[in-house]
Amino acid sequence: MFGIEVNFERGLGSPPAKAALGGLRHWRARERAEAGSSRPARKQLGATAHAAAPARRKEHLGIAGKRTGDPLGARPHGFLMCVLSVAVPRNYDPALHPFEVAREYTRALNATKLERVFAKPFLSSLDGHRDGVNCMAKHPKSLSTVLSGACDGEVKIWNLTKRQCIRTIQAHEGFVRGMCARFCGTSFFTVGDDKTIKQWKMESPEYGEEEEPIHTILGKTVYTGIDHHWKEPVFATCGHQVDIWDEQRTSPKCSLTWGFDSISSVKFNPIETYLLGSCASDRNIVLYDMRKSTPLKKVILNMRTNTLCWNPMEAFIFTAANEDYNLYTFDMRFLESPVMVHMDHVSAVLDVDYSPTGKEFVSASFDKSIRIFPVDKGHSREVYHTKRMQHVITVKWTSDNKYILCGSDEMNIRLWKANASEKLGVLAPREKAAMNYNQKLKEKFQFHPQIRRIAQHRHLPKSIYCQIKEQRIMREARRRKELNRRKHSKPGSVPFVPERKKHIVAVVK
Repeated sequence: MFGIEVNFERGLGSPPAKAALGGLRHWRARERAEAGSSRPARKQLGATAHAAAPARRKEHLGIAGKRTGDPLGARPHGFLMCVLSVAVPRNYDPALHPFEVAREYTRALNATKLERVFAKPFLSSLDGHRDGVNCMAKHPKSLSTVLSGACDGEVKIWNLTKRQCIRTIQAHEGFVRGMCARFCGTSFFTVGDDKTIKQWKMESPEYGEEEEPIHTILGKTVYTGIDHHWKEPVFATCGHQVDIWDEQRTSPKCSLTWGFDSISSVKFNPIETYLLGSCASDRNIVLYDMRKSTPLKKVILNMRTNTLCWNPMEAFIFTAANEDYNLYTFDMRFLESPVMVHMDHVSAVLDVDYSPTGKEFVSASFDKSIRIFPVDKGHSREVYHTKRMQHVITVKWTSDNKYILCGSDEMNIRLWKANASEKLGVLAPREKAAMNYNQKLKEKFQFHPQIRRIAQHRHLPKSIYCQIKEQRIMREARRRKELNRRKHSKPGSVPFVPERKKHIVAVVK
């Protein structure tokens, strides 16, 4: 049995409306007869009904033994709504429903257009820093808390729900080079240009207490990065070398080095927590095992890698942000060739962070934009930029997989939606069903030219657009030159080199 809603007004001549009105007249007349009323029943749909409606607001019209609908007079002009319980059989024979694909294509096209119409990713800007934002860290236990460090040594703690700063600390003299939160969320660590490592409480001090660090370690060299172990009270710093520290000691428990150049970034593996990787200025990506006193292996690229990030769902996968405008996803077991080369940026990539699902990551670039890449795709699915946003130094993907935070050198932290057209807040069941249905339709028809053109189109700043065009011309010129060289050379003297292997110099174990 299906419920069919029949909406009608006075004077509507449809058979369901006449039947419902007849039933209403009979019901009202019998009710008035029992109450001893002397008014005729045929006037009950006139002005008398409007006067009697407020007193009977909770009475509903009953059809087929079920009282549903609105009372007479509850809507303007005597509007009535009746629900008739009628059995409606449905035949699913495809022969009776022609043009199914055409209808679905039209719906997919409309859904794609609406997705671009509602694509408003920018949410808010967190103002308060007096110098460029150099690093950020997420709270491991609280979704609404994020930490940021600036180039003037200032650290701020933000409440994303209220979108305001809740605490400010003058942590270092000079740049805050790196920061990380303890795995339990009770404290956080910072390193700066003043050669110190400081541990701070996550909670604000009591009224009248001074803002002082819990623990301070004075080092011999400048530390350029820090990361905390995911399960143990151990953290790692990098600078002249990679140092592994115990929280209760003022000297490193072990030091790891391979080469003589400075190291810019170090990151622990969130799954195999004893593994960590670092990026050095001599174009190396070095992998370490805490259980051994020597590094595991390293891969040398054509240009320097700024930072790396481990996939939170696949233990052996990490992505490196490189100076050659690309990002490289590696499997640490097979470093001879990257799993994927991610292109689209037109300047050096400065930071990268994975989504909690491990299926996407976000990158920050010197070209004043951030891009969202699927792990298995070579090109970005989304690009975010604003007119005021300058070089993006750091970026983070929140732990609920809904928002992206980026810090740039014009002193702002910006909050973006991870899905540009997503509706925030609680969704009704019908909204969820429609959203899922439209998503499946878009996936089904995603390779049709018209839908693909609309879905992939993005407005870009003139500078980025011109640089993309210039790089496309340069890439085509290199391809033609290689083709001509191969055509006029001895067969086999100019080998075919895959794009994934062009950027790898060597792997050292």
